[in-house]
Amino acid sequence: MKRSIKEIILRLLLLLAGLTIAHLGVTLFLLTDLGADPFNVFVQGLFRTLSSSVRILTHGYTHITICIIIILVLLIVDRSYIKIGTVVCMGFGGPIIDFFTRLLGGFINAGNPFAVRILTLAAGCVILAFGMTIVIKSDAGTGPNDLVAIVISDKLARPFGIIRIIVDCCFVAIGFLLGGAVGIGTIISAFLVGPVADKFLPYSGHIVDAVLKRVLS
Repeated sequence: MKRSIKEIILRLLLLLAGLTIAHLGVTLFLLTDLGADPFNVFVQGLFRTLSSSVRILTHGYTHITICIIIILVLLIVDRSYIKIGTVVCMGFGGPIIDFFTRLLGGFINAGNPFAVRILTLAAGCVILAFGMTIVIKSDAGTGPNDLVAIVISDKLARPFGIIRIIVDCCFVAIGFLLGGAVGIGTIISAFLVGPVADKFLPYSGHIVDAVLKRVLS
């Protein structure tokens, strides 16, 4: 069924709302300084492995390159997953994190008590999971790194939470073997985000449907 311009715009706005929430969670996670998220452990490990031979490579360029490779693979496997929101997620994630870092960095940082940092990290994971499910349910596109678990979950008809844990653990394992730094936050994220997102998915679907119905009716 073809979507109207109004619906497409609304879905993109919902995606941006979810992306903002998700990256608030990512910012809280990063500010605790207890380890990178699983995907960035993989990026870091690959960067450290290749940087000696590819001088112009940076962590950021490595991240973008991996995302582009994921998109190219999906264009071959199933291009229906690649939407305008996929590009939006790639372009807006960094600036949103920068904004929240400037806003919250003076209050949340490595100088906080360890117990507070753990609680902040866990809260960040929950917020990330909720925002991610809004992005998914907006059906306007999802970031390349999140698409890996989504596509595998769909193709194997297995719960997203379990698949997300497996994918995140694979990112961590490969990244660690390649020289990426793993912290307690990495482990917590790998085992918390997927299951929490799995619980949020139906509720986020109801939220998105309710907004669409209210605005478009």
